[in-house]
Amino acid sequence: MLGLDISSSSVKLLELSRDGHRHRVEGYARVALPPQAVVESNIAELEAVGTALAEAHRQSRCRLRTAAVAVAGSAVITRLVDMPAGLSDEAMEAQISLEADQYIPYPLDEVALDFAVQDAAADRPDQVAVLIAACRRENVEARVDALEMADLQARVVDVEAYALERALALLPDLPRTAASVVAVADLGATTSTLSVLVGGSTHYTREQLFGSQQLTEAVQRHYGLTQAEAEAAILEGAPGDDYEAEVLGPFLEAVTEQISRSLQFFFSSSQYSEVDHLVLAGGVAAMAGLRERVEQQLEAPVSVANPFAEMTLSERVDAAMLKRDASALMIACGLAMRSFE
Repeated sequence: MLGLDISSSSVKLLELSRDGHRHRVEGYARVALPPQAVVESNIAELEAVGTALAEAHRQSRCRLRTAAVAVAGSAVITRLVDMPAGLSDEAMEAQISLEADQYIPYPLDEVALDFAVQDAAADRPDQVAVLIAACRRENVEARVDALEMADLQARVVDVEAYALERALALLPDLPRTAASVVAVADLGATTSTLSVLVGGSTHYTREQLFGSQQLTEAVQRHYGLTQAEAEAAILEGAPGDDYEAEVLGPFLEAVTEQISRSLQFFFSSSQYSEVDHLVLAGGVAAMAGLRERVEQQLEAPVSVANPFAEMTLSERVDAAMLKRDASALMIACGLAMRSFE
Protein backbone atom coordinates (compact mmCIF):
# COMPACT_ATOMS: atom_id res chain seq x y z
CA MET A 1 0.00 0.00 0.00
CA LEU A 2 0.94 3.62 -0.47
CA GLY A 3 1.33 5.68 2.68
CA LEU A 4 -0.67 8.90 2.33
CA ASP A 5 -0.34 11.65 4.93
CA ILE A 6 -2.91 14.45 4.54
CA SER A 7 -1.75 17.39 6.67
CA SER A 8 -2.85 21.02 6.89
CA SER A 9 -0.25 22.26 4.40
CA SER A 10 0.44 19.36 2.02
CA VAL A 11 -0.15 15.75 1.07
CA LYS A 12 2.76 13.32 1.28
CA LEU A 13 2.77 10.06 -0.66
CA LEU A 14 5.28 7.24 -0.13
CA GLU A 15 5.74 3.73 -1.49
CA LEU A 16 8.05 1.22 0.21
CA SER A 17 9.10 -2.29 -0.72
CA ARG A 18 10.97 -4.83 1.39
CA ASP A 19 13.51 -7.55 0.68
CA GLY A 20 14.08 -9.56 3.83
CA HIS A 21 14.63 -6.99 6.58
CA ARG A 22 15.81 -4.26 4.19
CA HIS A 23 13.39 -1.58 3.05
CA ARG A 24 13.54 0.36 -0.20
CA VAL A 25 11.91 3.66 -1.16
CA GLU A 26 10.18 3.05 -4.49
CA GLY A 27 8.67 6.51 -4.89
CA TYR A 28 7.47 9.56 -3.03
CA ALA A 29 5.99 12.99 -3.62
CA ARG A 30 4.97 16.01 -1.59
CA VAL A 31 2.35 18.42 -2.97
CA ALA A 32 1.26 21.65 -1.27
CA LEU A 33 -2.40 22.23 -0.41
CA PRO A 34 -4.22 25.56 -0.76
CA PRO A 35 -4.73 27.47 2.51
CA GLN A 36 -7.78 26.26 4.47
CA ALA A 37 -8.12 23.03 2.46
CA VAL A 38 -7.50 21.14 5.71
CA VAL A 39 -8.41 22.96 8.93
CA GLU A 40 -7.49 21.50 12.34
CA SER A 41 -7.04 18.04 10.77
CA ASN A 42 -10.48 18.15 9.09
CA ILE A 43 -10.79 18.16 5.29
CA ALA A 44 -12.64 21.38 4.43
CA GLU A 45 -12.14 21.41 0.63
CA LEU A 46 -12.54 17.87 -0.66
CA GLU A 47 -11.84 18.69 -4.30
CA ALA A 48 -8.59 20.52 -3.49
CA VAL A 49 -7.32 17.57 -1.46
CA GLY A 50 -8.36 15.09 -4.16
CA THR A 51 -6.55 17.15 -6.82
CA ALA A 52 -3.39 17.29 -4.69
CA LEU A 53 -3.49 13.53 -4.11
CA ALA A 54 -3.81 12.90 -7.85
CA GLU A 55 -0.85 15.20 -8.53
CA ALA A 56 1.24 13.51 -5.84
CA HIS A 57 0.51 10.12 -7.39
CA ARG A 58 1.47 11.43 -10.83
CA GLN A 59 4.72 12.95 -9.58
CA SER A 60 5.71 9.81 -7.66
CA ARG A 61 5.30 7.60 -10.75
CA CYS A 62 4.00 4.87 -8.45
CA ARG A 63 1.69 2.24 -9.93
CA LEU A 64 0.01 1.19 -6.70
CA ARG A 65 -3.46 2.61 -6.15
CA THR A 66 -4.35 1.15 -2.75
CA ALA A 67 -3.34 3.23 0.24
CA ALA A 68 -3.24 3.63 3.99
CA VAL A 69 -4.30 7.02 5.40
CA ALA A 70 -4.69 8.30 8.95
CA VAL A 71 -6.88 10.49 11.11
CA ALA A 72 -5.45 12.77 13.78
CA GLY A 73 -5.19 11.43 17.29
CA SER A 74 -7.42 14.26 18.55
CA ALA A 75 -10.25 12.85 16.41
CA VAL A 76 -9.99 9.38 17.94
CA ILE A 77 -11.18 7.98 21.25
CA THR A 78 -9.16 5.02 22.48
CA ARG A 79 -9.84 2.79 25.46
CA LEU A 80 -7.95 -0.22 26.78
CA VAL A 81 -10.40 -2.71 28.29
CA ASP A 82 -10.14 -6.26 29.64
CA MET A 83 -12.23 -8.95 27.95
CA PRO A 84 -12.50 -12.74 28.36
CA ALA A 85 -9.68 -14.62 26.65
CA GLY A 86 -10.66 -17.09 23.95
CA LEU A 87 -13.45 -15.08 22.36
CA SER A 88 -13.57 -15.17 18.58
CA ASP A 89 -13.24 -11.89 16.70
CA GLU A 90 -16.97 -12.02 15.90
CA ALA A 91 -17.94 -12.59 19.54
CA MET A 92 -15.57 -9.85 20.71
CA GLU A 93 -16.95 -7.41 18.13
CA ALA A 94 -20.51 -8.19 19.22
CA GLN A 95 -19.68 -7.62 22.90
CA ILE A 96 -17.83 -4.37 22.16
CA SER A 97 -20.80 -3.12 20.12
CA LEU A 98 -23.18 -3.90 22.99
CA GLU A 99 -20.99 -2.11 25.52
CA ALA A 100 -19.76 0.69 23.25
CA ASP A 101 -21.86 3.37 24.95
CA GLN A 102 -19.65 2.92 28.04
CA TYR A 103 -16.59 4.06 26.09
CA ILE A 104 -17.88 6.29 23.27
CA PRO A 105 -19.95 9.48 23.83
CA TYR A 106 -21.51 9.37 20.34
CA PRO A 107 -24.32 7.30 18.79
CA LEU A 108 -22.82 4.08 17.43
CA ASP A 109 -24.15 4.73 13.91
CA GLU A 110 -22.07 7.94 13.77
CA VAL A 111 -18.71 6.31 14.50
CA ALA A 112 -16.20 4.05 12.82
CA LEU A 113 -15.16 1.50 15.43
CA ASP A 114 -12.30 -1.00 15.52
CA PHE A 115 -10.37 -3.02 18.08
CA ALA A 116 -7.12 -4.95 18.45
CA VAL A 117 -6.20 -7.56 21.04
CA GLN A 118 -3.01 -6.53 22.83
CA ASP A 119 -1.77 -8.93 25.53
CA ALA A 120 -3.02 -11.09 28.33
CA ALA A 121 -4.07 -8.97 31.31
CA ALA A 122 -1.15 -8.75 33.74
CA ASP A 123 -3.02 -9.92 36.84
CA ARG A 124 -5.82 -12.02 35.25
CA PRO A 125 -4.65 -14.74 32.83
CA ASP A 126 -8.26 -15.49 31.80
CA GLN A 127 -8.56 -11.93 30.41
CA VAL A 128 -6.96 -10.11 27.47
CA ALA A 129 -6.35 -6.40 27.05
CA VAL A 130 -8.23 -5.02 24.04
CA LEU A 131 -7.56 -1.62 22.49
CA ILE A 132 -10.77 -0.01 21.22
CA ALA A 133 -10.55 2.93 18.80
CA ALA A 134 -13.49 5.01 17.63
CA CYS A 135 -13.69 8.03 15.33
CA ARG A 136 -16.57 10.01 13.89
CA ARG A 137 -17.49 8.35 10.63
CA GLU A 138 -17.42 11.67 8.76
CA ASN A 139 -13.66 12.03 9.41
CA VAL A 140 -13.00 8.61 7.90
CA GLU A 141 -15.37 9.08 4.96
CA ALA A 142 -13.82 12.44 4.02
CA ARG A 143 -10.43 10.78 3.58
CA VAL A 144 -11.90 7.85 1.67
CA ASP A 145 -13.76 10.26 -0.63
CA ALA A 146 -10.65 12.39 -1.26
CA LEU A 147 -8.72 9.27 -2.30
CA GLU A 148 -11.51 8.17 -4.61
CA MET A 149 -11.41 11.56 -6.34
CA ALA A 150 -7.75 10.79 -7.14
CA ASP A 151 -8.66 7.29 -8.39
CA LEU A 152 -7.08 5.75 -5.28
CA GLN A 153 -8.54 3.27 -2.82
CA ALA A 154 -8.24 3.50 0.96
CA ARG A 155 -7.59 0.03 2.32
CA VAL A 156 -6.57 1.13 5.83
CA VAL A 157 -7.51 4.14 7.96
CA ASP A 158 -5.01 4.36 10.80
CA VAL A 159 -4.32 6.82 13.62
CA GLU A 160 -1.44 9.28 13.14
CA ALA A 161 0.10 8.49 16.54
CA TYR A 162 0.31 4.78 15.72
CA ALA A 163 1.78 5.49 12.28
CA LEU A 164 4.41 7.67 13.96
CA GLU A 165 5.16 4.87 16.43
CA ARG A 166 5.66 2.42 13.56
CA ALA A 167 8.07 4.76 11.75
CA LEU A 168 9.98 5.42 14.96
CA ALA A 169 11.03 1.76 15.02
CA LEU A 170 13.06 2.46 11.85
CA LEU A 171 15.23 5.16 13.41
CA PRO A 172 18.75 4.04 14.33
CA ASP A 173 20.44 4.75 17.65
CA LEU A 174 17.34 5.14 19.84
CA PRO A 175 17.19 3.55 23.30
CA ARG A 176 15.00 0.43 22.99
CA THR A 177 14.73 -1.15 26.43
CA ALA A 178 11.37 -1.93 28.03
CA ALA A 179 11.81 1.11 30.28
CA SER A 180 13.07 3.57 27.64
CA VAL A 181 11.12 6.84 27.48
CA VAL A 182 11.29 8.40 24.01
CA ALA A 183 9.41 11.56 23.07
CA VAL A 184 8.56 12.62 19.52
CA ALA A 185 7.73 16.25 18.70
CA ASP A 186 5.94 16.27 15.34
CA LEU A 187 6.05 19.92 14.24
CA GLY A 188 3.68 20.69 11.39
CA ALA A 189 2.43 23.83 9.67
CA THR A 190 -0.44 24.62 12.05
CA THR A 191 -0.44 21.77 14.59
CA SER A 192 2.30 20.22 16.70
CA THR A 193 1.93 16.89 18.47
CA LEU A 194 4.04 15.52 21.30
CA SER A 195 3.98 11.73 21.67
CA VAL A 196 5.74 9.85 24.43
CA LEU A 197 6.57 6.17 24.01
CA VAL A 198 7.59 3.87 26.84
CA GLY A 199 9.23 0.64 25.74
CA GLY A 200 8.23 1.44 22.14
CA SER A 201 4.48 1.85 22.85
CA THR A 202 2.64 5.16 22.82
CA HIS A 203 1.63 6.22 26.34
CA TYR A 204 0.81 9.89 25.85
CA THR A 205 -0.06 12.35 23.08
CA ARG A 206 -0.84 16.05 23.17
CA GLU A 207 -1.70 18.32 20.26
CA GLN A 208 -1.26 22.09 20.13
CA LEU A 209 -2.21 24.70 17.54
CA PHE A 210 1.33 25.80 16.83
CA GLY A 211 3.57 25.34 13.79
CA SER A 212 5.54 26.84 10.94
CA GLN A 213 2.59 29.07 9.98
CA GLN A 214 3.63 31.30 12.89
CA LEU A 215 7.01 31.83 11.22
CA THR A 216 5.36 32.64 7.90
CA GLU A 217 3.10 35.19 9.58
CA ALA A 218 6.05 36.74 11.43
CA VAL A 219 7.94 37.16 8.13
CA GLN A 220 4.84 38.69 6.54
CA ARG A 221 4.50 41.25 9.34
CA HIS A 222 8.19 42.07 9.65
CA TYR A 223 8.90 42.51 5.94
CA GLY A 224 5.47 43.47 4.59
CA LEU A 225 5.18 40.43 2.31
CA THR A 226 2.27 38.35 1.09
CA GLN A 227 1.96 34.79 2.37
CA ALA A 228 3.32 33.36 -0.90
CA GLU A 229 6.26 35.80 -0.84
CA ALA A 230 6.99 34.99 2.80
CA GLU A 231 6.97 31.24 2.18
CA ALA A 232 9.33 31.64 -0.79
CA ALA A 233 11.66 33.88 1.25
CA ILE A 234 11.81 31.35 4.10
CA LEU A 235 12.73 28.56 1.69
CA GLU A 236 15.51 30.69 0.24
CA GLY A 237 16.68 31.48 3.80
CA ALA A 238 17.17 35.19 3.24
CA PRO A 239 14.06 37.36 3.76
CA GLY A 240 16.31 40.15 5.13
CA ASP A 241 19.61 40.93 6.85
CA ASP A 242 18.01 40.83 10.31
CA TYR A 243 16.03 37.61 9.67
CA GLU A 244 17.96 35.32 12.00
CA ALA A 245 18.10 37.78 14.88
CA GLU A 246 14.65 39.34 14.66
CA VAL A 247 12.42 36.60 13.23
CA LEU A 248 13.94 33.12 13.04
CA GLY A 249 15.59 33.22 16.48
CA PRO A 250 12.39 34.14 18.37
CA PHE A 251 10.45 31.49 16.43
CA LEU A 252 12.95 28.74 17.27
CA GLU A 253 12.81 29.85 20.90
CA ALA A 254 9.00 29.59 20.80
CA VAL A 255 9.23 26.07 19.34
CA THR A 256 11.62 25.06 22.12
CA GLU A 257 9.27 26.49 24.75
CA GLN A 258 6.27 24.65 23.25
CA ILE A 259 8.13 21.33 23.37
CA SER A 260 9.31 21.95 26.92
CA ARG A 261 5.80 22.93 28.06
CA SER A 262 4.26 19.83 26.46
CA LEU A 263 6.80 17.63 28.22
CA GLN A 264 5.97 19.30 31.53
CA PHE A 265 2.30 18.39 31.00
CA PHE A 266 3.40 14.80 30.47
CA PHE A 267 5.63 14.76 33.54
CA SER A 268 2.89 16.25 35.73
CA SER A 269 0.41 13.55 34.67
CA SER A 270 2.73 10.54 34.87
CA GLN A 271 5.36 8.87 37.01
CA TYR A 272 8.16 10.13 34.76
CA SER A 273 10.30 13.22 35.23
CA GLU A 274 12.62 12.98 32.21
CA VAL A 275 12.94 11.43 28.76
CA ASP A 276 15.85 9.36 27.48
CA HIS A 277 15.68 10.80 23.97
CA LEU A 278 13.65 13.32 21.97
CA VAL A 279 13.03 12.98 18.23
CA LEU A 280 12.12 16.04 16.15
CA ALA A 281 9.78 15.28 13.24
CA GLY A 282 7.66 17.31 10.83
CA GLY A 283 8.49 20.14 8.47
CA VAL A 284 9.97 22.42 11.15
CA ALA A 285 12.31 19.75 12.55
CA ALA A 286 15.18 20.24 10.12
CA MET A 287 15.48 24.01 10.63
CA ALA A 288 19.08 24.96 11.33
CA GLY A 289 19.78 25.46 15.01
CA LEU A 290 16.57 23.94 16.38
CA ARG A 291 18.02 20.59 17.43
CA GLU A 292 20.84 22.27 19.35
CA ARG A 293 18.45 24.67 21.12
CA VAL A 294 16.11 21.89 22.20
CA GLU A 295 18.97 19.66 23.33
CA GLN A 296 20.40 22.46 25.46
CA GLN A 297 16.99 23.18 26.99
CA LEU A 298 16.13 19.55 27.80
CA GLU A 299 19.62 18.36 28.68
CA ALA A 300 18.80 15.10 26.88
CA PRO A 301 19.84 13.66 23.49
CA VAL A 302 17.85 15.11 20.58
CA SER A 303 17.84 13.91 16.96
CA VAL A 304 16.05 14.87 13.74
CA ALA A 305 13.95 12.03 12.30
CA ASN A 306 15.11 10.28 9.15
CA PRO A 307 13.35 6.92 8.74
CA PHE A 308 15.13 6.35 5.43
CA ALA A 309 18.68 6.46 6.80
CA GLU A 310 19.20 2.71 6.35
CA MET A 311 16.98 2.21 3.27
CA THR A 312 17.97 1.84 -0.35
CA LEU A 313 16.37 4.10 -2.97
CA SER A 314 14.78 3.46 -6.33
CA GLU A 315 16.46 5.23 -9.25
CA ARG A 316 13.36 7.41 -9.63
CA VAL A 317 13.77 8.87 -6.11
CA ASP A 318 15.75 12.10 -5.77
CA ALA A 319 18.02 11.37 -2.78
CA ALA A 320 18.64 15.04 -1.96
CA MET A 321 14.94 15.90 -1.95
CA LEU A 322 14.10 12.82 0.13
CA LYS A 323 16.71 13.79 2.72
CA ARG A 324 15.30 17.32 2.83
CA ASP A 325 11.75 16.03 3.37
CA ALA A 326 12.61 13.02 5.56
CA SER A 327 11.49 14.46 8.90
CA ALA A 328 8.14 15.47 7.36
CA LEU A 329 7.51 11.96 6.02
CA MET A 330 7.36 10.05 9.31
CA ILE A 331 3.59 9.54 9.27
CA ALA A 332 3.58 8.65 5.56
CA CYS A 333 6.37 6.17 6.27
CA GLY A 334 4.50 4.59 9.18
CA LEU A 335 1.43 4.24 6.97
CA ALA A 336 3.42 2.68 4.12
CA MET A 337 4.78 0.16 6.66
CA ARG A 338 1.24 -1.22 6.98
CA SER A 339 2.02 -3.04 3.72
CA PHE A 340 4.16 -5.53 5.63
CA GLU A 341 1.83 -6.36 8.54
